[in-house]
Amino acid sequence: MSERKFAVIGHPIGHTMSPFIHKRLFELSGEKGTYTILDVAPEEFPEKISALNELAGYNVTIPDKQAVIPFLDELDKKAELYGSVNTVRNGTVRKGYTTDPDGFLKALAANNIPFAGDICILGCGGVARTFIYEAALAGCNITVSVRPEDVEIRDTLAAEVKEKLGISDIHTCILPDIEKEGSFDLLVNATPVGMYPKTDAMPVSEGVITRCRNIFDAIYNPLETRLIQAAKANGLRAVGGMSMLVWQAVVSHEIWDGSEYKTDDINQLIEDTSNELEKNF
Repeated sequence: MSERKFAVIGHPIGHTMSPFIHKRLFELSGEKGTYTILDVAPEEFPEKISALNELAGYNVTIPDKQAVIPFLDELDKKAELYGSVNTVRNGTVRKGYTTDPDGFLKALAANNIPFAGDICILGCGGVARTFIYEAALAGCNITVSVRPEDVEIRDTLAAEVKEKLGISDIHTCILPDIEKEGSFDLLVNATPVGMYPKTDAMPVSEGVITRCRNIFDAIYNPLETRLIQAAKANGLRAVGGMSMLVWQAVVSHEIWDGSEYKTDDINQLIEDTSNELEKNF
């Protein structure tokens, strides 16, 4: 039996941690598979889809997450809700999934961070959209805080979530006013503030941090942002985006093979992936 082939596609697709992560996940599960990088521009799907269909499965990154959808037979419920696919399982049915939401939830669960109560999400981009939808689905009380120049984008996103999920309220504020807000069970940073190379910045003040119980930062480079460091210094539970990056890859393997993993093994992979990433910066 020939070895199954997997890949990550996107355009342009240069350095990515996906091959490192997925190779390790195959080793941990005992399943056989090779994993490569393929550059596929959105307009190239008609000519390249036959080759992609020969793969056992593949991951999808920007700008292909919407472009791949017309070439699939079926979407799972989350992919249909988000209108976005980052994992494809080929077979009799070519099915698209989005693993980012479950990767986020698994990252929280692995770090004993409850996803309930009063949640503040900073930002309104693509990853913030995932967090807002998941918070709404979980029945959380949501506050979305953005820069003043992003208010229109935030309000459009909030209206979309309320309409699609039938919820009545998403509280909003601008970042300069977040000091006036109350306490939060979970603060989620979905902005690039604190990302390499500008690692000295924090999206909120330490005063805001001390009014939170838990912190999640979607940034994965560096492994611990100043936000995470400040949270831990104040005795909070805090986790960074590398955990989500690896856990969403884990969900891909659950989809492809039904693989199961030990949390300790994944925690080690998160650390190893961070160390590997640092070699390239």
